[in-house]
Amino acid sequence: MSEVTIEKPVLEPTGALSVETVLSVRHWNEHLFSFRITRPASFRFRSGEFVMIGLQGDNGKPLLRAYSVASPSWDEELEFLSIKVQDGPLTSRLQLIQPGDQIYLGRKPTGTLVTDALLPGKRLFMLSTGTGLAPFLSLSRDPDVYEFYEEVVIVHSVRRVSDLAFHDELTGKLADDPLVAEQAAKQFHYVPTVTREAFRNNVRIDALIENGKLFEGIAGAPKFDPETDRIMMCGSMEMIKQFGAWFEENGFAEGSNAAPGAYVIERAFVG
Repeated sequence: MSEVTIEKPVLEPTGALSVETVLSVRHWNEHLFSFRITRPASFRFRSGEFVMIGLQGDNGKPLLRAYSVASPSWDEELEFLSIKVQDGPLTSRLQLIQPGDQIYLGRKPTGTLVTDALLPGKRLFMLSTGTGLAPFLSLSRDPDVYEFYEEVVIVHSVRRVSDLAFHDELTGKLADDPLVAEQAAKQFHYVPTVTREAFRNNVRIDALIENGKLFEGIAGAPKFDPETDRIMMCGSMEMIKQFGAWFEENGFAEGSNAAPGAYVIERAFVG
């Protein structure tokens, strides 16, 4: 019996969208995957920004969603990290992509999870849950970040061990990265925590702060200081609201591209 070949639509670029090719796909578990696509020569972005990507919808029009770019601004390819939602309008289709497939890419990246939105400081803490890790993967591989900050810290909270995307690369302090490996060996710190399975850290981020584990091995005081520490947050609404309120109460002013501050969130994602 011959296999049925499903013809995929040929995408056409528009004024706002280019058409790129999927280069590789990595499935971390049944509900998490990452993928890399071609990068147009004209595409410029700051590490930490997001862009619209998508596929063709049933009505023949682009079906788009905002995704943080997980690769750094210098990378010749673009990488993204996504959840799999079986009945999601886009992700139900996006999780099926294969190398060689076409995908829409917006031409105008933007965002506030960038160093331009923060005041100078000594330590950069990037607090994330789930796929909120994506923009911090980009920033952690940007050489400028290591020039701006003495300590660079990614905190990643997930439910299951298999949800710790890029765990090995981050645990290895980005040793295979061609541009930041030397600096990351001295300045980069990775603090993963798993809330629903056995792991070396198995509490939420707030507990890591309270018990001091978040600060272990990191130069400076075992607490957040608005004079020296800069914070980025991306992930669940619950986490962002909880810590946003805490930082505000403790002297941290929210920053933006127009008015840099002590902490930033991605307003486009949280509303």
